[in-house]
Amino acid sequence: MRILVVVQGEYGRRIADNVRRHMPVDWHLAVWNAPASLSLNLVMDEPEAFVPPGLPPADLVLSLGQVPATAVLLPELAEAVGAQAVIAPIDREEWLPSGLARQVAGWLEEKGIAAVFPKPFCSLTESTYNLRSHVRSYDHPLIAAFATHFGKPELRIHVDDDEKVIQSVEVVRDAACGCARFVAEKLVGVHVDEAEHQSGMFHHHYPCLASMGIDPDFNDTLMHVSGDILRGVVREQVAPFRTPPRYLRPHGRVDDIPGTEASPGEG
Repeated sequence: MRILVVVQGEYGRRIADNVRRHMPVDWHLAVWNAPASLSLNLVMDEPEAFVPPGLPPADLVLSLGQVPATAVLLPELAEAVGAQAVIAPIDREEWLPSGLARQVAGWLEEKGIAAVFPKPFCSLTESTYNLRSHVRSYDHPLIAAFATHFGKPELRIHVDDDEKVIQSVEVVRDAACGCARFVAEKLVGVHVDEAEHQSGMFHHHYPCLASMGIDPDFNDTLMHVSGDILRGVVREQVAPFRTPPRYLRPHGRVDDIPGTEASPGEG
């Protein structure tokens, strides 16, 4: 698969670098550094004027723009490089407002180009993106192929049965920014009872690329939403190994007093 990644700053460069390091050997990745000064009004009027000639052919465009005008370029850009699909994550609403994403999706559909707009990026799976009431389904082999390796974290955690500590963590699917791989490495040696909490702490220590502003769709920060995704993955994996909760039994319960029995319908 040939991927063209559109970047405008450190956010995009870090994701592009992580994808390049861990993508399958038969993938090819090229990067276009789009101007950070793109004006929304100018691009709206004449988007084709801002797509440079000579960009390499691509099957998939991964848009990591940091100004809304970049998204407006996507239909012309994808058509120019021959792409069949576009992934344009929304990790900051100010970079790609949801309303603009819906408009761009319509323009791409008119050109026969599939598109997904995962919010946050680490909600992408092989068939869905987004969370809660905002979940959307899609059906496109190129996007699914990308999502097999990058998107919603998927881990396989191996536990020492005697010590109840994590022996190893296999990263089946990394977050595109590399956070899941970072957390997986840190979890080795952690007791299963602490794993979920620690995964949240490790996620916090990694420079998550999602926004710290309150997102209108989740009434929470996308960074916290991203952390919840990863903690949920870890919680599910360690659940069979965790110490069962202990419940206090108050002294003097009726069924603890010799010679007393609960009547039918009581207790």
